[in-house]
Amino acid sequence: MRLVVTLLISLLAATIAAHDYVPAKPQSQPILLKGGDLHTVSDGVMTSTDLLFVDGRIAQIGKNLTPDSSTKVIDVTGKNVYPGLIASNTALGLIEIGEVRATNDTREIGSDNPMVRASIAYNPDSELLPTVRSNGVTTALVVPKGRLITGYSFLVYLDGWTVEDATVQEDVGLHVVWPQSKVITAWWEERSAEEQKKQMAENRARIYKVFENARSYHLGRTAGRIDKIDTRWEAMRTIFEGTKPVFIQANDYRQIEQAVQFARDYNFRLIITGGNDSWMLTDLLKANDVPVVLRRPQSLPPREDDGYDLIYRLPARLAEAGVKFCISTAGGGGGTAASVRNLPLQAGHAAGFGLSKEDALRAITLSPAEILGVGDRLGSLEVGKQATIVVSEGDILDMLGHGVVLEFISGRQVDLDNKHKELYRKYQQKSLPSQ
Repeated sequence: MRLVVTLLISLLAATIAAHDYVPAKPQSQPILLKGGDLHTVSDGVMTSTDLLFVDGRIAQIGKNLTPDSSTKVIDVTGKNVYPGLIASNTALGLIEIGEVRATNDTREIGSDNPMVRASIAYNPDSELLPTVRSNGVTTALVVPKGRLITGYSFLVYLDGWTVEDATVQEDVGLHVVWPQSKVITAWWEERSAEEQKKQMAENRARIYKVFENARSYHLGRTAGRIDKIDTRWEAMRTIFEGTKPVFIQANDYRQIEQAVQFARDYNFRLIITGGNDSWMLTDLLKANDVPVVLRRPQSLPPREDDGYDLIYRLPARLAEAGVKFCISTAGGGGGTAASVRNLPLQAGHAAGFGLSKEDALRAITLSPAEILGVGDRLGSLEVGKQATIVVSEGDILDMLGHGVVLEFISGRQVDLDNKHKELYRKYQQKSLPSQ
């Protein structure tokens, strides 16, 4: 009976965590988007301009392009054409329903998991993906969660039969959650200040020990003195070879300072995620070429004497200071994975609090592409780049009025239907009670 119940629960979870939308077929003929306003990101806005893409790549951009007989022409006159939006910190495909444990695979047991790869657990049939991409988000960085060292993220298109079909880049970087740096005095914190400080120091020491062991292992392997493979340290060798960055989640200014020093100590490329206090350390971040992935641009201020709009204005302050940054959403476990659909809202909100609209669009397109190492392929409308494109009736940053009507991922036209739209159509047909 126990086995039967287990199988039924597994079947139910699999049903809950799957959608019915068929992934797009590869591009089979040239496609010309005619007469749209192209928001290139890299070269301004080109009004009433044509865009031709062939075999999944942008082939031509210009006025009055002449297609051959094999070209499919789509009239987008009066519409806006954008590069696909990129969400740079999500748990998409790792979690479906926060309260259903069988659909939550965001983290592994333990605090030191550098060998974890988010791609192993990714579910390309997640019900959340169609909802997110129907808002213009075509690409997402999927990040494993956890306590200290959580593992490797990967970059994925939000359409595909399998994880192999959808992957843009495997093992983008190693993710670390930096230990808390301030004493919590809230009513719910039962530990004393001394106990908290002791735990913070122990957690920092633990991270240093992991990296020290991994570096020693790497040097031994490089010199040929170590033959036995340790999967934990083997996974970290790319960090010391300089081919992969380390994403460190840090919000408090002390955490950020410690993270920058840590990167210096072990000579790796650092990317800060979170970054609530990054406005205090713009000179430090610029001097060390450290970009910031803003994870909660609509959150409350971190301190009671901060202005209510401190975090709202953070993107504008970083842009003014010349710090590299991009905008993401909370996008973590629980119910927040679905919030990735609000990515254009986050950027539009930043534009309402001082960031220029051009920089706001860049913060969810080309900037994340550059920070994640795929700026040569994604993030802008340029000849030679992949044809990952969104067409909307309105401004993509206007969450209520953008009206996404077409979407292409590497030239493949994807289905923009989703569960929300299905339910909307269903209940439109419901008869109202007679009065």
